[in-house]
Amino acid sequence: MIFQRATRREFTHSAAGVFVALFAILLTTLLIRLLGEAARGSIAPEAVIALLGFSALNYIPALLSLALFIAILLSLSRSYRDSEMVVWFSSGQSLAAWIRPVLVFTLPLAFAIAGMSLFLSPWALSQSADYRGNLDTRKDTGQASPGAFQETSSGERVVFVEAVAEDESYVKNVFVSSVQNQRLGVTMAATGHQEIAENGDRFMVLENGRRYEIEPGTPEIRILEYGRYAIRLETKEARGIERTPQNTPTLDLMMRDLPAYRAELLWRLSVPLSAIVLALLAIPLSFVNPRAGRSANMLLALFTYLMYNNLLTISQAWVASGKISFVAGLLAVHLFMLCLLPLLFYRRIAVLSFVRFLR
Repeated sequence: MIFQRATRREFTHSAAGVFVALFAILLTTLLIRLLGEAARGSIAPEAVIALLGFSALNYIPALLSLALFIAILLSLSRSYRDSEMVVWFSSGQSLAAWIRPVLVFTLPLAFAIAGMSLFLSPWALSQSADYRGNLDTRKDTGQASPGAFQETSSGERVVFVEAVAEDESYVKNVFVSSVQNQRLGVTMAATGHQEIAENGDRFMVLENGRRYEIEPGTPEIRILEYGRYAIRLETKEARGIERTPQNTPTLDLMMRDLPAYRAELLWRLSVPLSAIVLALLAIPLSFVNPRAGRSANMLLALFTYLMYNNLLTISQAWVASGKISFVAGLLAVHLFMLCLLPLLFYRRIAVLSFVRFLR
């Protein structure tokens, strides 16, 4: 019990430190990218923090899996460097005896990673898409700056207002250029304001103005004078957010038998499974010869992690393209990495090395 408590405590401290470092790097990278979008005008500056939070939640399962792998690797490597493994082996314990404490520490985190991968990540992506859609809706519904031409996100309408009332209840001298039914329309009005219908649709209501309609390629021009003219705004709020496999809830993914949705479901299930496999692989990969360099095992572990991650990506792409089935894509990579596990244990436990074994 003393050994297990000490082991869990060391694993926990290492995992927490690694996760905080990785999370800080992730936040910095995402912040730089979002600030770049805000500088280009793609998103509003006040939306950066909210989108940063949603994006960070999406990456937490992968970060936890990587932090778990690195934490076990660092803790066991320290035991080799401090010669604690010598005492461990001298007491009659083998390297395989580390499997149980590693699994005891890993399984609760793996269940947490599974919950976040299956439910939290798609929710965060859905909220991010919804939030971006609401920002575009606000932009489309006439949140125009006085004296500036503003194009809607769909590119079908350009709005210009000369001035805004002090109470912001209406705008003065409005100019709207739009294309409807293959006709170019230019609408001008003395005043304008927004109205929301009972069904939730938004309208831009113009008063006391004229509308000019021109059909390209013909000399015909229609001029309309009106006292009140309402323009329905095609907002994304009315159409709903765009559903993609990434932001689709897991239960809906299971109901859709399409390659793209099956590939996304494969990835969500692979994240917690890979966390368990990587934790077990960290046991033999943590070997450090105190008389040799300390970075050799880290390079091998990094190569193993990259290979594992790339194989999962390739498997997901093959399932999305229909080259392999969902079951084959889900099991092939994990079984392949599990087959490497006894070989790595044998390399550390056997008296003879692999080179002597091959000879």
